[in-house]
Amino acid sequence: MTQPPQPPEKPGFGPPPEPEPEPSRSEQASPPEQPQQTPADPQTPADPQAQPGFGPPPGPAQPPAQQPPSAPGGPDLGKAPQPGYGYPQAPQPPQQSPRTAPQTPPTVPVPGGPQPPPGYGYPQQPPAGYGYPGQPQPGRPGAYGQPQQPYGQQPYGQQPYGQQPYGYPHPTVPMQSQSGAPGQPGGGRKVNASLAIIVAAVVAIALIVGAGVWYSSAGGDEKKNTANSGDSGDTKGGEGGNSGGDTAGGDEKAPADPSSEVLFQVPAPKVPKDASTIVTSGSWTTDKVYAKSGVAEVVGYDAVEGDELWTLDLPGPVCEASDHATEDGRTAVIYKPAMPTKTKPQSCTQVAAFDLATGEKLWSETARSGTQEISFNNVTVSGNTVAAASTSGGAAWDITSGKALWAPKTSDACYDSGYGGGPKLVAVRKCGPYDQRQLHIQTIDPKDGKVLSEYKMSEGIEYAAVVSTDPLVVAADVGDSAGDGSGISDFFSIDNKSGALRTRISAPGEEFAARCDGITKIEHCSGLAVGKDRLYIATEEHESGGEGYSRTNEVVAFDLATGKQTGQRADAGDGYTIVPLRMDGDNVIAYKRPPYDKGGQIVSIDGGSFKETKLMENPAEKSVRDVEARMLPQHAEILYSRGRLYMSDVYASTLSSGDKEYLAIAFGTG
Repeated sequence: MTQPPQPPEKPGFGPPPEPEPEPSRSEQASPPEQPQQTPADPQTPADPQAQPGFGPPPGPAQPPAQQPPSAPGGPDLGKAPQPGYGYPQAPQPPQQSPRTAPQTPPTVPVPGGPQPPPGYGYPQQPPAGYGYPGQPQPGRPGAYGQPQQPYGQQPYGQQPYGQQPYGYPHPTVPMQSQSGAPGQPGGGRKVNASLAIIVAAVVAIALIVGAGVWYSSAGGDEKKNTANSGDSGDTKGGEGGNSGGDTAGGDEKAPADPSSEVLFQVPAPKVPKDASTIVTSGSWTTDKVYAKSGVAEVVGYDAVEGDELWTLDLPGPVCEASDHATEDGRTAVIYKPAMPTKTKPQSCTQVAAFDLATGEKLWSETARSGTQEISFNNVTVSGNTVAAASTSGGAAWDITSGKALWAPKTSDACYDSGYGGGPKLVAVRKCGPYDQRQLHIQTIDPKDGKVLSEYKMSEGIEYAAVVSTDPLVVAADVGDSAGDGSGISDFFSIDNKSGALRTRISAPGEEFAARCDGITKIEHCSGLAVGKDRLYIATEEHESGGEGYSRTNEVVAFDLATGKQTGQRADAGDGYTIVPLRMDGDNVIAYKRPPYDKGGQIVSIDGGSFKETKLMENPAEKSVRDVEARMLPQHAEILYSRGRLYMSDVYASTLSSGDKEYLAIAFGTG
C-alpha cells in the first residue's frame, strides 16, 4: 500500500484528532462480552519489508518549465506547475542491463473459515430476522497517518503532486535468467539430452511459480487470503449513469469518440492569512449540478458549463463531508462555527444537511457529551439518517427535519468511533482499555441505532476503516504490520445478517496500492472498489517491461466469499497506473493516471470478462496535463458520471508557487 505525503493539521485547518479519551463516565458498563466458541482471528501478518523512498523511479530528471498553451474548452489555465511524474528526463546509463520482470500469473491462497461471534451490541437485543437494509500513537514512529514529508514544508504547488508517482516504486527482482542448456554437474561429465530436457522443464516451472508469488499474499499463512475492497457503488459520483450503456452490466455509455475537452475549471480560493491551509473536502455530482466545498462555503456549479448556480455560505470551513447522498440529492457536512485564527483554531462541532439541487441548508445541529459540545471527526449518510461521531461521542439526525434520532451509548468501556454509510449503516465501536482495545463492527438500524449484527475483532487492533457496507468489508492494520502507512494489512469480509466472518484476506503493502484512513475518517479509502461480491484492488507499481524506465500496475479481483483471487487482471498499460474508483453495475469504473506526454483515461472494466472499454481520454496539452497531474488519486476527489469527469483538491493554502492553481477541473466528452 502506498503512503503519499499527507498534510498535518494547520491553524485554521481544524484541531488535530483528539487523543483516545476515556469516554463519558456518566454510565457504568461492564467490559464487553467475549465471543463464545469463536475461533480467534488468524493473525500472522507478514513482516513489513523495507520500502524504497517515495518518488519517481531512478533515472531521468525534469526538463525546464515551458510556457503552457491555453486549455481547450475553458479559460487559460495559466502557467502550469512543474511536470508530474514520468516527464522525459535526461537518460542516465543504467548500472546494469535492465531486466524485464517475468510474467506473473496469480497464485490463489487458501481462505480462512468463517468465525461467527454471538450477538452483542447496544442495550437492545437484536430483533429476529436480521437484514435491515492522522495521528500516530505516541512513541510509535512510522505509525499510520504520520507523513513522511509533512505537508506544508514547501510552498503549496511548488512541487506539484504530479512529480511523485502513484504509489511507492516497488522494484521487482526478477528471477535469474536461465538461458541455454543446464549447467554440467560436478566431475565434468556431460548431461545427456533427456536429462537436459527434464532439468530445463523443472527450471521453467520454478520460474513460473516464483513469479506467481508477486500476486499472492506474503507471509505464508494459508489461513489468510490476499484481497482488498472498496466502495459498493457510486456514492459521490451519482446514483447511476446514462441508460443503454455499451459496457455489459453497467449504465455508463462509451461514446463514439472518447476524446474529452475541458468543460471548466474552478480557481483555487483565497485563504485568510491566519489560516495558512484550509480543508476543502467534499464534492458531489448529479444530473445538473457539480457541488464542491470551498473556504467556508459549498458552491453548486452547472455540471457542464461550470456557471455558479448556488452558494451555501458557512460561518467556518468544512471539516469533513459525507461520501454519500440520498436518492433525492441531500447530503451532510461537518464545519467549524467560525473562521479559525492562530489564537482560536475552532473545533468541528457543527453538522448541517443541505440539498444538492438548490444549495438550501435544511438544518444545522450540534451534540453534547456532558457539558461539552462534541467535536466530530466523521459524518455519513445512510437511508434518511445523518450519523456523526468522534472519540468523545456521536449522534444521528433525520436528514430532512434535523430531528435527533438516537445517540450511541458511551461509558467507561465503549464508544462509537465512527460510521460507514451508503446501503447500510455500520459502526466501528471501540471497547476496553487503551492497552486492551477491541473493535466491534456493528451493522445498525439507521432509524433507531439498534444493533442488527456484530463482529468482534481480535484484541489489539486499534483502528479499522469501513470500505463497503453491503457487502460488508473492513480494512485494518493488524499489529502495525502493513509497514507502509497505508492503514491496511488485512481485509475482513463479514456477513451483515449474522455478524460472522466470511473470510480474512491478507493484503501486503508491498503488493497492493490501496490505502485507508481508519484513524478518524472511518470510510475514506482509495485504490479499490467492491461489488458483485468481489473486491477489486490496484497492485503496486512495477517496471512495465517497455522501453525506458516506465512503470505500470494492474487491477486484480478477489472473491469475498472465499478470499481467493478470481484470476482476472486488468493491465494499466505501459506508463499508466490504474486506480478503481467505483462500481457501475457489475463493472468497475477506473481512472488511468497517464505518462508524461498523455492525458488521463477513464475505463470501464467488464465484471465478467475484465475487458476494458475506454470511456474518456483527456487532452495531452501540457497546460491541461499539469493541472491533472496535481490531482493524485490518493488525495484528490475524482468523480466520473454520465460522461463527465471531475477532479478536485481537498486543501486550499496561502502557500503558493506563483503559478495559477485550481481547486477543481472538469472534463467531458462530446
